[in-house]
Amino acid sequence: MKPIKNKNSIGIEAIGPDFVKRLWEESWTYIRTVVDVVREPVLILNKDLRVMAANDSFYRLFQVESKDTEGKVVYELGNGQWNIPSLRKLLEDILPRNSFFKGFEVAHEFPVIGRKVMILNARQIHPKEEMTSKLFPPIILLAMEDVTDMMLVAETLASHANQVESKFAERAHKLEVNIEKLEQEIVKLKKIS
Repeated sequence: MKPIKNKNSIGIEAIGPDFVKRLWEESWTYIRTVVDVVREPVLILNKDLRVMAANDSFYRLFQVESKDTEGKVVYELGNGQWNIPSLRKLLEDILPRNSFFKGFEVAHEFPVIGRKVMILNARQIHPKEEMTSKLFPPIILLAMEDVTDMMLVAETLASHANQVESKFAERAHKLEVNIEKLEQEIVKLKKIS
């Protein structure tokens, strides 16, 4: 073991491999536990966009199993159903430059579960310390909120609002026509008297 040069930093050489392994396992357990508690579907991706893990919400919503998900590149999931151009742009163009994105809407027709509208949020997690970055690989958390039902309700409300507005305009027009007729009748009556 090499002597420690700086009181505030510990070299990787000073830490035993068992400690590093245990630290990573405990950190991974912590990350998985936090992700599992989240209601929304979440994927944990490595830097190559391979699925390291997914939470139960993801498996339930997309009706897939861990054996068909973990270890695969996100675009290969479900026979390529995740090979969505807008998702690809987010993960490959926007995320590397900004380290996170929030509130991106993706609408897609999935073969088994049908059309889904999702709001995506993602964040890269990578240690800032050089030593720590050698111990812990960077990961990407990709969270999805299924807003399909909300969008359907919004579309239905918009449709009803348009119908009401149309009926109101039609009735207002009929009322204007009737008022005009009444005004003409009043004018005729005034001329007679």
